[in-house]
Amino acid sequence: MINKGVEGSDLFKPATSKNDNWNLVKTLLQTAVFWSVFLYILPKCILRLEEIFGLSGFSAPPVLGWILFAFFSCVGLASGYTMSWFGKGTPLPIDCPNQLVIKGPYKWVRNPMAVAGIGQGVSVGIISDSYFIIFYALAGAILWHFSVRPIEERDLENRFGIAYLNYKAKTRCWIPSIN
Repeated sequence: MINKGVEGSDLFKPATSKNDNWNLVKTLLQTAVFWSVFLYILPKCILRLEEIFGLSGFSAPPVLGWILFAFFSCVGLASGYTMSWFGKGTPLPIDCPNQLVIKGPYKWVRNPMAVAGIGQGVSVGIISDSYFIIFYALAGAILWHFSVRPIEERDLENRFGIAYLNYKAKTRCWIPSIN
């Protein structure tokens, strides 16, 4: 297939760098920004609002949250590495992979980075004893599923054709499967 973005959209552009190491560095930088904003800054703002409005959370063993956070972080890092190294691009739509990635975490679930990010967000909610952070993470999942996923899947179908359609038919979006 020709590497072009969704028709009428300049959102998805394949990475121009063919240097695997540079793609990996860019992915790690993107990951650091994502984690900083969505897993630290925004949850801190939510906690502050809970404090201002006198909203109480729940009590969960923080170790559970930390174990889940470590697990989902590993999934996210493995997904980013796989996307960069084997896909020859980054997770960002404006620097997306040049090759369809169906190995590593992508072998079991179509969107392991989204699963990882949502899991990390829920983990932060557990660590912080905050229903609102958990709600924020789950709202992100819903937003991603109905807004971003359809556009991304159209782009993947346009760029990779039948190979992507076959992958999509046998690999679930959110719940891992063993193929």
